[in-house]
Amino acid sequence: MITVAEALDHLLSLVSPLPTEQVGLAEAAGRCMVAPAKALRDQSPFAASAMDGYAVRDEDARAGATLTVIGEAAAGHAFDGTVSTGQAARIFTGAPLPQGAERVVIQEDVTRKGDRITIGDKLEGNPFVRPMGADFKSGQEVSAPRVLRATDIALLAAMNIPEVTVSPKPQVALISTGDELVMPGDTPGPDQIIVSNTYGLKAMLDGMGAHARILPIARDNRASLAACFDLAEGADLMVTIGGASVGDHDLVGDVAASLGMERSFYKVAMRPGKPLMAGRMGDAAMVGLPGNPVSAMVCGHVFLAPMIRCMLGLGTTLPARQEARLAHDLDPNGPREHYMRAEVKDGQITPEPRQDSALLSVLANANALMIRPAGDPPRKAGEAMQYLSL
Repeated sequence: MITVAEALDHLLSLVSPLPTEQVGLAEAAGRCMVAPAKALRDQSPFAASAMDGYAVRDEDARAGATLTVIGEAAAGHAFDGTVSTGQAARIFTGAPLPQGAERVVIQEDVTRKGDRITIGDKLEGNPFVRPMGADFKSGQEVSAPRVLRATDIALLAAMNIPEVTVSPKPQVALISTGDELVMPGDTPGPDQIIVSNTYGLKAMLDGMGAHARILPIARDNRASLAACFDLAEGADLMVTIGGASVGDHDLVGDVAASLGMERSFYKVAMRPGKPLMAGRMGDAAMVGLPGNPVSAMVCGHVFLAPMIRCMLGLGTTLPARQEARLAHDLDPNGPREHYMRAEVKDGQITPEPRQDSALLSVLANANALMIRPAGDPPRKAGEAMQYLSL
């Protein structure tokens, strides 16, 4: 039985960044951009009005001044004349500042009659001009790697970048195992349950930037399990759920080995999640998760997430653990690293009173996994505890 840290080292050695591809910006949201992108233009590409008003020379921007309006500038329609002393151009937000003008007097500070305006006595000091290149300049980089958010997409579009270099979505095959399982919406028999962790893992992995496929349930016989492994062909990562322990019906390890799996390790000193197995099957990494719903989900956060990040090109550095103050005293921990479902609120962490690995309702109410090292001594309320956010 190995430690969590040792297991992570093994798992990260089984995967590597995937080859890159180009995608159009409209399809890039949520993808991991792995090469920097450079702006192809300045933003603003010209000095532009920040408000509706009148473009004037600085020397004419004084209370009581009367100026002649000689033209108009709107967004997409520049005024091609020159604003001279004693003149103004009507201008709207986003329009290029006309030649000769140096500032904008907002329309609220102006009285207009015909083609003449008079500037009021409460003139704003703000010039209301967005300088050329105030947001970004041509050649400015958007750094990589990064998972592209909506705000990143908007910035890249403004930079006139039509496509970006991204990692392909890691293809993950999810195989639930067990005669006791039926799919959501089916009618379970008196001794059956609904498969749940597979759906939770798909949601988790898809949210990380992977594409997870839910394969048919593998029944507790070698032929069914082997058939599911065949259906997983082409995946970058195969994940089985259940059947990785040592019971008479736990066949995953034996069947995987008969199909050529090179085992990396089996069993990890953690709670929940001890019966964890990993290795390689052909070109794919293979991870066998425990069948208890909470165990599978916790192992997904602790082990699968770093593997997906590595395949996406985000590196092998693990997310930094956060800290919060313990809400109440705790008894000593046992010999395995414990990932306790907990709630973090206002800088305080409260472990859930029930930590049974079958209780999905407890996991759904938690927003953190509080980490207790193996052999951790008793803890007092107020002590700093490490956790992973859910």
